[in-house]
Parts: sequence; structure tokens; C-alpha cells
Amino acid sequence: MNLAQTLPLAQTWDMHGDVGWGWMALMMVAMVLFWGAIILGIAWLIRGAVRGSSAPAQERVDTQNALEILERRFAEGAISVEDYRERRAVLVNEAAEPNDA
Repeated sequence: MNLAQTLPLAQTWDMHGDVGWGWMALMMVAMVLFWGAIILGIAWLIRGAVRGSSAPAQERVDTQNALEILERRFAEGAISVEDYRERRAVLVNEAAEPNDA
């Protein structure tokens, strides 16, 4: 089918009735914005669900305080008794003495 055959067929279906080019352009822009909002909304929901279900290891470490981390490392055997005592003394002394700066 060529264009000459298509136009009379479209006129019989009243496809080019009261709607002008301005309205058609406006509706196309509105359709693109609508589907863009739908796609972005779905992506936002998926991203939030993925982030909420499994926090990265770095975020989990940030929520623990330094003494808990030190005690965990000592319990795992990652540091020796001497290292544990020295680091604990430093952490406890820093907590007891506020910075004067």
C-alpha cells in the first residue's frame, strides 16, 4: 500500500477529524512524559527494594562502634591479646578525654 491509497482510507475512519497538529504534538509529548514517569517510578521502586534488603558491608560497619569492632576482631583471632589491650586502652582513653581543639 502506498500513501495515495492510505490517505482516503484514513479519511473514511475519520482519523483526521477535529484533531489538529497542535493537539497531536501535545498528546505525543504527554504520552512520552507519562511513560517516562512510569519507567522511572518502577526503576526507583526496584532500586529502593534492592538497597533496603541488603545493605553493603561498609554501611553495616559504620553502625557499629569502635569497641564492638575491636572485640569482634579479638574474638575472631585477628589480633593478639597485646594488640587488643593496647587498642582498647587508646579507645577508652579517647572516649574519657574530650578533645580540647
